[in-house]
Amino acid sequence: QVQLVESGGGLVQAGGSLRLSCTASGRTFSTYFVGWFRQAPGKEREFVAIINWSNGGTTYANSVKGRFTISRDNAKNTVYLQMSTLKPEDTAVYYCAAARSVVVANNPYEYDVWGQGTQVTVSS
Repeated sequence: QVQLVESGGGLVQAGGSLRLSCTASGRTFSTYFVGWFRQAPGKEREFVAIINWSNGGTTYANSVKGRFTISRDNAKNTVYLQMSTLKPEDTAVYYCAAARSVVVANNPYEYDVWGQGTQVTVSS
């Protein structure tokens, strides 16, 4: 079973950038789909982006399209979420998650493994 560890969260001003990392241990990501979700206080967990590790295919939520980029580093067994032009409404705990197969990318119940989350706070 793969274990996931996120890092890279923090406090940033609106318009700034952050890069989140999700590193796998125990197994490689080679046959997985890896997604990023976020959850703000009092709100449901929200899909952000997903990458197919095998072919690099990506999908984004409309709310982050054009501002966020998901990518992978095979050698480091790590998935990144580069976040730019951040807005206060991007403030949330960000989680990475992995699944062997995904039918509906934005359905959190399709993901088998979750990291512990990393806080991102965007000040206005």
